[in-house]
Amino acid sequence: MQALNFPAYQFRFKNSENKVQIFDPIRKKFIQLQPEEWVRQHVVSFLISEKNYPKSLINVEKELLVNTLKRRYDVLVYNSNGSIELVVECKAPSVKITQATFDQIARYNLSLKAEYLMVTNGLDHYFCKMDYQQEKYIFLKDIPPYML
Repeated sequence: MQALNFPAYQFRFKNSENKVQIFDPIRKKFIQLQPEEWVRQHVVSFLISEKNYPKSLINVEKELLVNTLKRRYDVLVYNSNGSIELVVECKAPSVKITQATFDQIARYNLSLKAEYLMVTNGLDHYFCKMDYQQEKYIFLKDIPPYML
């Protein structure tokens, strides 16, 4: 897999039926290694190692309803009081981050109401704080670390 714009992390891999799998520490199982999964696992490692989020507050690939349609978010992080701190939308490195990507995470966030949003293809990362009063994103250089 290609190098991403994240620190280097140690991952566990295995081969199964001639397909490479990567271990997901949140789902506690091996997942087929696809480009988007490569980005997702880097995001999870980034949140745990660099931002100090406990694994217990991170969810990966869960279903949500958006206007009666079933969708799946990539990564969601709760804060210690149980509200949603961060939603992350991951794309494969070959996928350019566009307005459509922000529209997708904004639709998801209508029901999630996260404090922060992150959009990444592993090469380019965008971080936003939500301003619900003004109904807009405030772009940030980074997301804050976990605070109790």
